[in-house]
Amino acid sequence: MERVSTGIEELDRKLIGGYPVNKAILITGVAGSGKTIFGIHFIYRSCVEGRKCLMIATEETPEDILYQAQMLGHDLKPYYESGQLTIENIFESRSESIGQTRYGFKPESLDIELPNLMEFIREGTECLVIDNLGTFALRVSKKKLRDQFDGLAYLVRKKGCTTLLIMDESAYNLTHQLAEYSVYGSIRLLVKENAYLGKMERYLCIPKMRSTPISPDMSIFEIASEGIKIHEPDGGSFIE
Repeated sequence: MERVSTGIEELDRKLIGGYPVNKAILITGVAGSGKTIFGIHFIYRSCVEGRKCLMIATEETPEDILYQAQMLGHDLKPYYESGQLTIENIFESRSESIGQTRYGFKPESLDIELPNLMEFIREGTECLVIDNLGTFALRVSKKKLRDQFDGLAYLVRKKGCTTLLIMDESAYNLTHQLAEYSVYGSIRLLVKENAYLGKMERYLCIPKMRSTPISPDMSIFEIASEGIKIHEPDGGSFIE
């Protein structure tokens, strides 16, 4: 199976070369676990390798994303200015809806269903990141949400996009983890205390990745000045 680099060397090794091409991969995690940074690594590496990329942002402005990437040593600005990278700013539409609603944000005020996000994808887009899907997931029934996730995963494959779907853990759990059934693979990020060291650490596990031998072990990772650095676990068997 053809792969596209995750932009993180250690994760590429875990996934036998990277994310499966033209598939949708779900990344979940709590606030501060590094979800957006995983998206930045993927987009940056894809831009460097000449692919046309799109990021659909619901929680940050393009300026915020470009600044965060630059702080990690991944300067996306040249690709953004050339048009190789597009950042669709749904964040501002969402913020305007909040400001115009007397009693605060109503979920239905951002009236975009998941499959309708395909309208933002320009012809020739090869790599796509949608950050954060939780914005859309809490306002529909379980059945409709499953249908929407299935439709979204199908449409990004039809468009020929290798896609990262980023979703905050609270929305993921509140929607009964339905998103994981619709995607080709998933990566979960955690922040928890290391009881032996008495400090908080970030962990990564890969519950699902079709057509890929994956380790059941969790890996510790850190967010350094150059981005994500994953520390390989000692030993561990591999399963299909």
